[in-house]
Amino acid sequence: MEETEWAARAAKGDQEAFIRLMELHKATLYRTAFAFLKDQHASIEAVQEVTARAYKAVRRLKNPAFAKTWLTRIMINYCQDELKRRGREPSSDRLPDPGARDAYDRFELDEALEALPGESRRLIHLKYFEEMKIREIAELEQIPEGTVKSRLHYSLRQLREFFTGKGGNADV
Repeated sequence: MEETEWAARAAKGDQEAFIRLMELHKATLYRTAFAFLKDQHASIEAVQEVTARAYKAVRRLKNPAFAKTWLTRIMINYCQDELKRRGREPSSDRLPDPGARDAYDRFELDEALEALPGESRRLIHLKYFEEMKIREIAELEQIPEGTVKSRLHYSLRQLREFFTGKGGNADV
């Protein structure tokens, strides 16, 4: 059975279908939570909380084809609420894993992403780390596809400038 069928059955109250749907998307949800919260334990807790919230609201899922988008939106909202509750942005003082082969590159990428405004970071994460299509991002963010494209273009230009040494200040 494919994702859309699981989502449709879950929306009709099938608990097993809901469990299958969550199993399909738990890795994506975890990565999204970690991108915002920057903490493994908080990310696991976020997946648990989003699972509970989705279970309570699954009957309101209007279009089963957009189940992943719907779940991701719940996760983003939860993470933003959590960051507001903490009263701060995610920490950027993380050190790379010394055993990782590309630790320096990853650290540099993290630093560049942290220099971007929150909205730009979110779009970059959805497009390039979660591999969502422009259409899905537009639906998720509730903005036109053209706006997603232009904001991604601008964000990528800011990253390029950061890496070529022309920038470093993404607020420009």
